[in-house]
Amino acid sequence: MTVRLHSTLTKRREELVPGPDGTVRIYVCGPTVYGRIHIGNARPFVVFSVLKRFLARSGVRVKLVSNLTDVNDKIYDAARAEGVPSSELAARYSDAYIADTDRLGLGRPDAEPRVTESVPAIIDMIATLVDRGLAYAAEGDVYYRVARFPGYGRLSGRNLDDVISTEPGAGKESPLDFALWKGRKPDEDTWWDSPWGPGRPGWHIECSAMAEEALGHGFEVHGGGIDLVFPHHENEIAQSEGAHDGPMAQIWMHNEMLELGDEKMSKSLGNIAPLSDVLDRWPAEVVIAYFLTSHYRSRLPFSEERMAEAEGALARLANALRTLDRAIAGGSEDSHDADLSRTIVEGRDQFFRALEDDFSTPEAFAALFEMVRGTNRAVAAGTAGAAQLREARRELIELLDVLGIAGIDPGPADAVPDEVMALAHERQEARTARDFARADALRDRVRALGFEITDTADGPRVEPA
Repeated sequence: MTVRLHSTLTKRREELVPGPDGTVRIYVCGPTVYGRIHIGNARPFVVFSVLKRFLARSGVRVKLVSNLTDVNDKIYDAARAEGVPSSELAARYSDAYIADTDRLGLGRPDAEPRVTESVPAIIDMIATLVDRGLAYAAEGDVYYRVARFPGYGRLSGRNLDDVISTEPGAGKESPLDFALWKGRKPDEDTWWDSPWGPGRPGWHIECSAMAEEALGHGFEVHGGGIDLVFPHHENEIAQSEGAHDGPMAQIWMHNEMLELGDEKMSKSLGNIAPLSDVLDRWPAEVVIAYFLTSHYRSRLPFSEERMAEAEGALARLANALRTLDRAIAGGSEDSHDADLSRTIVEGRDQFFRALEDDFSTPEAFAALFEMVRGTNRAVAAGTAGAAQLREARRELIELLDVLGIAGIDPGPADAVPDEVMALAHERQEARTARDFARADALRDRVRALGFEITDTADGPRVEPA
């Protein structure tokens, strides 16, 4: 198996090579916990959770780490607005984030470090950068000397002439420099002692330190949303590679943003749909399918129509499983359909090739639907026995599980799928219009799906054949 992923750093697909012990180590930037996360925040959680599932199913050891930023200016501001300690607000929304993402049913990362638990490691990395002349203390703060890191800007493609840090600081040597340690302000109630005075970490240094503490330096994949490329990930590279020799990560993998209308979805714009609200309205499998039926590097609109499309895709898969269940219950054991065997083998190969090629989940779904067409054809023709159909069903469930959607409920084997009921309704309209040729053709399509229409005084009745 050769997996290639698009790297933002090199602007091309790079081969994913496991570390020396055979493990693929993945670090993903998680949320800043000052409110409930929105559906857009869930995209990296879904993308990298499913990436881990795919790699693990392919026989690769994977360690996935995703942090929580639980001390930050936004947390201080939100806590002051609510009149509660910042640690209390951060703990509440950390718990809410875990509860909301747990509802997706994709499991947890292998580690979820929090900034407040990682301050000693952060202080150690800052001290290393100061010792190397890449950072300096000024009036209780510590800043990174951007001009002394030769590769600054290569991730985002920015030139130093175009970069000005938005972080204020009276003691900064250059407007390019960014904060590693922020001296405590009188109204900040979460702080730590340090060699430079009381304060707390800057935003960027925390991920450099937590990633190194959990995965070591030079791990395989660093992930996150495309909005983090600059300045957050650019600054991470400067910090981590300034403190160590060699690259921080081999591949920088970024998912695109969600959008409402023509704008990206963000809390600052106020155009958000909380993940908890979305999950109250739609099953977790629909939410996952909504993300995965688009490529992770594609901008993704969020709308009722897109969610309904995802629901429809899952309904097709559920209908196929229900059709298989019905055929398995009523079929003989020993018939064998060579075309179905070929379709299942080719579909499985196509599924994994799609994921190996820059994690193309839309193409993986296309492979699933090819397999569904094959199973529906074999059931309609009656050419496959129960044993072969059970194996086809097992293969489908296994691939659905790779994508985290094996929990779709096909319902009872004798339930009538929406697709069949729609055909029956269309047939009745044709009969009313006295278009009997079309009505007969629609009845044949219903029969091909394993159902029979009986016309009664109370209207047509649809039942399994």
